[in-house]
Amino acid sequence: MSILTPPESGKQIVNLVLTVLEIVAPVFLLAAVGYAWVKLGFDYQLEFVTRLTMTLSVPCLIFVALMKTEIDPQALTTLSLAALAGYAVITVLFWGLVRLAGLETRTYLAPLIFGNTGNMGLPLAIFAFGNSGLGYAVVVFAVMAVYSFTFGVWLVSGGGSPWKVLREPLVAATLLGGLFLWQGWQTPRFLTNALELTGQMAIPVMLITLGVAVARLRPGRLGRALWISVAKIGICVAVAWGVGRAFDLSAEPFAVLVMQLSTPVAVTSYLLAEKYGADSDAVAGLVVVSTLLSVATIPLTLAFLI
Repeated sequence: MSILTPPESGKQIVNLVLTVLEIVAPVFLLAAVGYAWVKLGFDYQLEFVTRLTMTLSVPCLIFVALMKTEIDPQALTTLSLAALAGYAVITVLFWGLVRLAGLETRTYLAPLIFGNTGNMGLPLAIFAFGNSGLGYAVVVFAVMAVYSFTFGVWLVSGGGSPWKVLREPLVAATLLGGLFLWQGWQTPRFLTNALELTGQMAIPVMLITLGVAVARLRPGRLGRALWISVAKIGICVAVAWGVGRAFDLSAEPFAVLVMQLSTPVAVTSYLLAEKYGADSDAVAGLVVVSTLLSVATIPLTLAFLI
């Protein structure tokens, strides 16, 4: 084992910092564009853009990513099971934390469980690991989405049918993409090009929309949001790390799992809280604080993973 001299060590550190910046800078710059857009007073139809993205663009992105991936289906299956296990452990731990801290379960549990694996996780995966990383990230995102549309909605609303998830386009796209991957099927080239072009707009639009949403939030209880956000990051990284090792994931899916599970609180958690009458200001505080913390925590996490 060679020993690095100080200049060599310093050069490696600089290269690592530059690599991490190349990955995270586009994510936060595009989010900053959305934030500045709102602050400059320009109109942004958040509901329309969100519906367009989640109903059309993201499903196309997921379907094409799964259909075209060259990842071993067994590796995707293992990652799916690891993601399920990770979310199960996270749910139990955060349920205990919420109870011990005397927090309202309906307001705080869902935001702690469900990170921003779509708006932030998918772009980070493609910038960090390319198309193969996107394929892995899509799997974790799909697991989270199904869990969020069933247990998450039930948790915040106090009810709801679990069959509603089957009507979500991104769930259908995931199942169909998985079928095409399993069978080795491909859509006709002209259709693939159209689907791919539609999916490509998802990444920049989701990031800009993230910035817009953060700019419009009215956060509350920021002191509480700070310690909860720090706890979320620490617990999620630890759980993802442990689960990834337990499932013996190889380097890339392991890194994607850790990165996806440790993303900040999703804006959709605020939208659900607003819709179903939970404390939306408190959730807005979690979204804002955890997103700001991620400016430091995501580069630090990636530095250990790449």
